[in-house]
Amino acid sequence: MIFEQSPRDTSVRRAAVGRLMFLVQHNSLTTDHIKTVAEAFGVHPRSVRRWMDNAAQHNGRYTPGRRASFTLTQEMRDAVALFCGNIAAAYRDLRKRGSLGDDPVCYATFHRAVTTAYTPGFLAGLRGGERERRKFDVHLTRGVGHRNQAWEGDHVEASVWVNVNGHRRKPWITWFIDCASDAVCGLSVSAQTPSRENILLAVRSAVLRGGNHGPFGGSPGLVRIDRGKDFLSDTVDAAFGVLGVRVVDLPPRHPELKGTVEALNNAVKTMHFPGLPGYVHAPRTSRRTKPDPDERLLTYEAFIRHLLAWVHEWNHEHRIRTRDNRTPHELWNNDLTPIYDPDPADLHFTLETHPTPLTINSDGVHWGKKRRYLAPYMQGLGGTKVVLRYMPRQERSVELYDAKDGTYLGPAVLQNEATPQERREVRRAADREAGRLRTALDKANRQREERFEADTVPTTPRPTSDITQEQATEILNGHRQDAHARETRPDLIPLPNPTATWNNTANPAETQLGSTAPLLPPLPNPTDSWHATPLSSTPEEPTDEPHD
Repeated sequence: MIFEQSPRDTSVRRAAVGRLMFLVQHNSLTTDHIKTVAEAFGVHPRSVRRWMDNAAQHNGRYTPGRRASFTLTQEMRDAVALFCGNIAAAYRDLRKRGSLGDDPVCYATFHRAVTTAYTPGFLAGLRGGERERRKFDVHLTRGVGHRNQAWEGDHVEASVWVNVNGHRRKPWITWFIDCASDAVCGLSVSAQTPSRENILLAVRSAVLRGGNHGPFGGSPGLVRIDRGKDFLSDTVDAAFGVLGVRVVDLPPRHPELKGTVEALNNAVKTMHFPGLPGYVHAPRTSRRTKPDPDERLLTYEAFIRHLLAWVHEWNHEHRIRTRDNRTPHELWNNDLTPIYDPDPADLHFTLETHPTPLTINSDGVHWGKKRRYLAPYMQGLGGTKVVLRYMPRQERSVELYDAKDGTYLGPAVLQNEATPQERREVRRAADREAGRLRTALDKANRQREERFEADTVPTTPRPTSDITQEQATEILNGHRQDAHARETRPDLIPLPNPTATWNNTANPAETQLGSTAPLLPPLPNPTDSWHATPLSSTPEEPTDEPHD
């Protein structure tokens, strides 16, 4: 058996020569050893002896000399870059200018020198830019983890023309996928370029579970997104922040960092869109570029139905080869990680807040010039200040909160778009409020009328509100005390400052036992004002001096 080795790889030959040189040092080398190595490499024994002579010249290590080869100069490298990686065009230009020397090399030699100097990825980048070069890169892979450990979100434009109110448009899809199970947790579709509205709707659809939302969802640990301005908006950041979800904004032009959702984007483009009418990349039999007026396109509603059906198939029937041929639904159910499900009523943080409080008027809450919102609970709240929160570009329904304490009042709908049932609820709420008031007034009138006790003998009518003499005396005493308390004026005459003799130094233990006299403090020592001259009979002129 002949050992095949690349001409550039001499590691095996070096190992064989090293073994022979070891035998030479120990005087154990024989001709059979040399013939055995020669047969293994398919060469003559003299070639093996030349390898040994080379090793003897390099301290026992086989070091073959490199053959003289053609290498590119800087001018040749610039020519290859100038012609965007077209090696043949660069060779013709260099030969025309005489830059290949007096004895120009052939095209095969020049081509071999270029492919040796540059990697395939670099040459692809010269031809198609950074995106093409990235296709030749290798990337690290993340661990699978558990469900809801990490989500990835992205926008993708549908490769299908859709009839949107008589116009040809390509819808946009915003969705979030669980990285552990590859399950699509939630999505939203828009007929125009996506914005905050699409992200907030997709977040709400992804977080909620049960019913039409399916078993996938809950609160994730983190979400990986790109650096789109809609994903980085304050509203989206606040929505994830309320749930305690960390948002990881990835650097631009690195789709490999969110490979799960990028694989989903590629799957829907190759597995679903080609089978729909109006596929953009369908092969054509003519060069006609104008849209066919007779082409039958899906309506916007039909497109959403087809997309939701495909997502259901992806989650429940599509099997992933790299995950033991299990479906995302099986992977999700086999994971026993606890799931936190927020209350749907607490998901109003996905709404934007109007900057200024609004007032409930007689015709509802005014937002702008033509929008009037009404709800049954507004009956009796006219003049109340409220805070309005809304979903961007969805103005039919808003959420209202009390501006004083932030209490949630409820939803309100546009008057022009309210259904007959919603209008009836508003009228019924007004009737209920009027009935409550009528009941309270009737009760007050009954309490206001004087009622008398029933009698069996002729007597003076006695009101049912009569009280006994003791009760009347107690009430009168209370009124007198209240009157005296209202008549007191403690600030009329200022009190003198206390002196040191005001303190009671008498010991209660020194008093006689059985004495009923109250324990009074000793009298204070007389002051100078006690011996003041009495007022004369003749009146004095009034002065501004203070009196004692």
